[in-house]
Amino acid sequence: MSKTQHIYKVRFVNEGKIYEIYARQVYQGQLYGFVEVEELIFGEKSAVVVDPAEERLKAEFAGVKRTYIPMHAIIRIDEVEKEGTAKISALPGGKAEKVTPFPMPAYAPRNESDS
Repeated sequence: MSKTQHIYKVRFVNEGKIYEIYARQVYQGQLYGFVEVEELIFGEKSAVVVDPAEERLKAEFAGVKRTYIPMHAIIRIDEVEKEGTAKISALPGGKAEKVTPFPMPAYAPRNESDS
């Protein structure tokens, strides 16, 4: 009996662009506020047509065993039947931001007097 291989499509914002990647493992790990993504999947190496966006992603993630994506950067995670083409696209609304937003805490600290 073969074990079912899950495939996840992960969409997230990075440096003013939307990244769409495929992976076999996605979970909340031990690093608080981050989603762990392992076993990234890219298109067939024997394909005749080469997608420059996918090649750029392959190069960016070359040698990466596991990547940690901040929860606030995740747009969506879907379990899919088969992998698609990894890609980078522009954010809707025109220009990509030139300023990286300051990370906000995932929780609001409580004051002792609020108890």
